[in-house]
Amino acid sequence: MYKVLSIDGGGIRGIIPARLLERLEIYIPGIVQQFDLFSGTSTGAVLAAGFANGYNPRFLRQMYQGFGEEVFTDSLWDDIADLKYILGADYSLDNLKALLQRVIGEKTLGDLSKKVLIATHDLKDESFDPPRWKPKFFHNYPDSRGDSEHAVVDVVLRSAAAPIYFPTYQGYVDGGVSAINPSMCALAQAFHEGFYDIRLLSLGTGHNPRCLDAQNADWGIAQWGLDLVNMFMDGGGEVADYQCRQILHDQYFRLQPRLTSPIGMDAWQSIDQLLDIADQVDLQPLLIWLEDTF
Repeated sequence: MYKVLSIDGGGIRGIIPARLLERLEIYIPGIVQQFDLFSGTSTGAVLAAGFANGYNPRFLRQMYQGFGEEVFTDSLWDDIADLKYILGADYSLDNLKALLQRVIGEKTLGDLSKKVLIATHDLKDESFDPPRWKPKFFHNYPDSRGDSEHAVVDVVLRSAAAPIYFPTYQGYVDGGVSAINPSMCALAQAFHEGFYDIRLLSLGTGHNPRCLDAQNADWGIAQWGLDLVNMFMDGGGEVADYQCRQILHDQYFRLQPRLTSPIGMDAWQSIDQLLDIADQVDLQPLLIWLEDTF
């Protein structure tokens, strides 16, 4: 049996899956380290790398709680210069990079004790003629064509460089552009490695209650705005859920808490609210699934 844990992107909302797993370990101590593959996008990549490095959920939840404000803090002068985020990214990656270096150090993907798959998006893949952008999934399996030599901190930052929020990093942007929910990517990788008896636990970072009252709307870019981006990203996550559910049936479990109101990926002021949401999730169905399938 091959056990896969997949975690969505979502910025500061990554504290939700961290807390859910912290609660889960009260019932099943050490359950997280029973997984063979950790897959993540953006904030999910932070968690996946942390777990693959041996950290427990409580440590990572405390990291989000202690340093969320630091990661999503910008100077007034920078806000003025960027016109908030119209002319430049809202935040610098410097604080997140410094935090990751303290937690993971100089380790490469190959140094991690567990397998990882981290979703990014390459802005200029020069292996094509002419070059083009494309998804890139870094992993540390033996056939990774050099991925194992990449520094963990660099790979995670490539996955977390969300457009508008952060600058691009080393020619990459947030993996959420192509796989906000990397569950299907992790499943494909596991199949590729020859594992077919798979159990896949997929954790979301909270489903924002967005909708549009747009009956027969004749809209252009000005009207769609960021709603179009959010729709593509939310929809991509739901598509991956559908695909995994259809392929794995009861060997797959998705836990995606519903938010009562929209919470942005940089809303560090909502950390207490996010923890309350995670604490209110009924874990009994997940515990039953684990008991029946693990």
